Amino acid sequence: MNTAICDAIRRWAVIEFYYDGGMRTVEPHCHGKSTAGNEGLRGYQTGGYSESGKPVEWKLFDVSKISAPTITNQTFAQNRPSYNPNDKGMSVVHCRV
Repeated sequence: MNTAICDAIRRWAVIEFYYDGGMRTVEPHCHGKSTAGNEGLRGYQTGGYSESGKPVEWKLFDVSKISAPTITNQTFAQNRPSYNPNDKGMSVVHCRV
C-alpha cells in the first residue's frame, strides 16, 4: 500500500506524477489492488500528458509505473461525476474518498 497516495486521498489533494511518457495532474479517488493484480490508483486526470490523447477523464494507473510523485497544495472539493466507490477495477481497496 502506498501511504502517500492514501494521504493525498484523505486530504482531497491533487497529485502530479510522471507516467508513460509525461507528467499528469490527477485527482486521486481510490487506491488499492487492481483486478489485474497490480497496485492501482483510480483518479480523474485533469491535465498533462495522455498517451491516448484524452488528458481529461477517469483513468486507472499502475502505481509501479508512477515516478516523481508530488502531492500538491491544490485540493479538489468533491467527487467527480460518475465516481463509483465500489470500483469494479479494484479487487481490494486500501483507501478512497
